[in-house]
Amino acid sequence: MTGNILDGMDRRRLLDITLVVGILDALLLVALGYVAFVDRSDSAVSVIGPIHGLGFVALLGLTAYGAQQRHWAWWYPAAVFITGGPLGTIVGDIILRRRLRAAG
Repeated sequence: MTGNILDGMDRRRLLDITLVVGILDALLLVALGYVAFVDRSDSAVSVIGPIHGLGFVALLGLTAYGAQQRHWAWWYPAAVFITGGPLGTIVGDIILRRRLRAAG
């Protein structure tokens, strides 16, 4: 079997997956902030932090793949990178879904 799980995926489906990962990563970021600044739990930070980091890398990979497949422009992965993940993902998703609706 050749290729990967994303091969042949349409724009809307890839956008859906990216949004779900972005929302999950946002929840992890909120949890990370809570355990780091309110709970002051170093052990929880050492678990949640790397998971959030994997979510960030996944978001970069998904958005870069979509740009490579010409589902969207390179501004989307750049926005994800610059904002640290979830914020750029969610704002970019809103923009892209509006463009999809306008295109029919």
